[in-house]
Amino acid sequence: MNLPIDTILVLLILTSFLLLGSSRLATCISIGALQGIMVGLLPLAVSGAGLTVRVAAIAAVIMALKGFVFPYLLSRALRESDTSREVQPFVGYAASLFVGVLSLLASFWLDHKLKLPVHATSDLVVPVAFTMMMTGLFLIVARRTAVNQVIGYLVLENGIYTFGLAIVRDIPVLIELGVLMDMFVAVFVMGIAIYRINREFDHIDSDRLNTLKG
Repeated sequence: MNLPIDTILVLLILTSFLLLGSSRLATCISIGALQGIMVGLLPLAVSGAGLTVRVAAIAAVIMALKGFVFPYLLSRALRESDTSREVQPFVGYAASLFVGVLSLLASFWLDHKLKLPVHATSDLVVPVAFTMMMTGLFLIVARRTAVNQVIGYLVLENGIYTFGLAIVRDIPVLIELGVLMDMFVAVFVMGIAIYRINREFDHIDSDRLNTLKG
């Protein structure tokens, strides 16, 4: 048992559940920022006494982007859009939390069935990663507003990153920076899209776009 790693993993699960149960978009953005910081701390905890300048630099970039830059872009898009600050879910909050619990149980079951390589970091890392990926996908399909769907995309990527860190501990720096750059561009483009949607239609409810006629 590695207490720092397990603590971070438990916090990642808690933030995922908080996202499922939160009714305010601003709160969801803040929770997403906290989860981004936790993901940035994870490689530091995994490295332990073997911490290198490279790992510290990557962790700093991850925390800066996921903990501050991305939330700022989303908060700015939310402020500039004259729309409801409520999450407006397709699936209610209690049902969403129930789905989160089922995802966690399914993740432990998958971890047991897949017979993945031994996790040198923690026995929790793969179930937590699977749970975050499922949570991200659920947020994308079960929430109406574009901001919340972008948060779901970020949670999904956090889960993928956590899973990669569990299986391949020494990811090349160019791949890490490339993934972060892709995320930055994606969030930046989504921010512009949210602004344009609100400017044209006075809302950012993606479900209502289905009623548009060609």
